[in-house]
Amino acid sequence: MLSSYLAHLAVERGLSANTLASYRRDLRRYVEHLRARGLDTFGQVAEADVVAFLAALREGDEEHPALVASSAARAVSAVRGLHRFALREGVAGHDPAHEVRPPRQLRRLPKAITVAEVERLIAACGPEDSPLALRNRALLEVLYGTGARISEAVGLAVDDVPTDPAYDAGGRHDGDQDQDQVRLRGKGGRTRIVPLGRFARQALDAYLVRARPRLAAHGRGTPALFLNARGGRLTRQGAWEVLQAAAERAGLCGVSPHMLRHSFATHLLDGGADVRVVQELLGHASVTTTQVYTLVTVDKLREVYAAAHPRALH
Repeated sequence: MLSSYLAHLAVERGLSANTLASYRRDLRRYVEHLRARGLDTFGQVAEADVVAFLAALREGDEEHPALVASSAARAVSAVRGLHRFALREGVAGHDPAHEVRPPRQLRRLPKAITVAEVERLIAACGPEDSPLALRNRALLEVLYGTGARISEAVGLAVDDVPTDPAYDAGGRHDGDQDQDQVRLRGKGGRTRIVPLGRFARQALDAYLVRARPRLAAHGRGTPALFLNARGGRLTRQGAWEVLQAAAERAGLCGVSPHMLRHSFATHLLDGGADVRVVQELLGHASVTTTQVYTLVTVDKLREVYAAAHPRALH
């Protein structure tokens, strides 16, 4: 039953590999929980059994640490979906998880770094023309310049980034505008086209011309855009380490790939971009997800107002 449900999520719902892995882990723990309570079929499960699982998630045990609200909510969502599927497939005659609600999560405002800090971060990749330095600069420029998730960036293929654009003496693009965009594959298999800024475009060109061929010579051939020192696809962990090393050299603490994505969105809204445009660029299915960034910019507006308006002083 569990395998059928996961296959349903992968094929019909189009969930990403990372989300499927999390659901598989959560649901295996849930099945173990049911077996420990002497339940062998979904038809035997009662609402109290699901509630007890939620409590176990939050409390933890010798084998599992207590989960924070967001992780527990994901697990409950997986369990609710599993029971809906069991009911629809006729495996169970009722849905015991229907009334079980996930724990409420504190609303966290996304953290962003300033434009000056972004510039310090990218500069910390180093001016040298080594293949890895050129790759690292291109990677960070793409993460910040497109708002890509780290999985989307390392998942890029060379064909997702049109090559060989022309620039005039002032650094302005002088060719086909289609060259200044990148194709990102997001959650649920959704694909979106995101513009590439001049800095990201030039960093990618330098990497593709002067670095990637040298890295690729060490590998067996891969269409991946970003390569590691052995010529294979750069992993998420590898990209994380690139960012952490640059942040340490730049004197920045707590910088994550997702923080660059937050900074991309916040800086766009600070510059006057419409929230619907930012939604499309980030690949959010709902504008509600994007609107959390407007709270950040409203806070900034309040600060500016309080500091600048003569009647705002207290």
